[in-house]
Amino acid sequence: MRSLLRTSGTLDSGLLRDVALVCLASGVVGISFGAISVAGGLPVWVPVVMSLVVYAGSAQFSAVGILLAGGGPFAAAATGLLLNTRTAAFSLAVADVLGRGPWPVRLLGAHLVTDETVAFALAQPTPARRRAAFWFSGLGLYAAWNLCVLGGALAGGAIGDTGTFGLDAAFPAVLLALVLPALRKDSGVRRAALAGAVVALAVTPVVPAGVPVLLALAGLLVVGRAA
Repeated sequence: MRSLLRTSGTLDSGLLRDVALVCLASGVVGISFGAISVAGGLPVWVPVVMSLVVYAGSAQFSAVGILLAGGGPFAAAATGLLLNTRTAAFSLAVADVLGRGPWPVRLLGAHLVTDETVAFALAQPTPARRRAAFWFSGLGLYAAWNLCVLGGALAGGAIGDTGTFGLDAAFPAVLLALVLPALRKDSGVRRAALAGAVVALAVTPVVPAGVPVLLALAGLLVVGRAA
């Protein structure tokens, strides 16, 4: 972590502001997740431990939805694993960030791989900035998510559904803004992104929430075929 502190000077105020805004949005959604879980009948420790160990918003919402609907823990875990398989491709994109340091640090970094942390890292022009952006956004988002899930779980059903605030649209907008530099620079990335978007839009009406993002990874075949 000393090397991370040394590279912290490479982060500009704009990036720190963007990380703070995403942490704020993630925290509000975390409050909603904790509140909905407890209001549905789950004990407080379930969403709290799930957030610490699983740490994946879409997978957690899907798993809790299955549990509250009467499904078993194995079905909930299988759904979460399916939705989280997309992070395998994300890990390849930030392999240079995670491939340094002792194995406990790499293990922690793998746990922090999310849509947001990868987007923040890939938006940076140099390896030092990518590494610093990944760790700052990863640790910040992890802390914000877990603290807010705990707060929402303790508050119970008093919070209500934060989806009414329109934050479901905030996350896609932020991620699109973060990946635009890569789309501008690399025609192969643009082709893969376009193909993935077409696949995701085509299957959205017929598959469960979260699965279109997973199937959009088929866009990577475009890059592989061109290579």
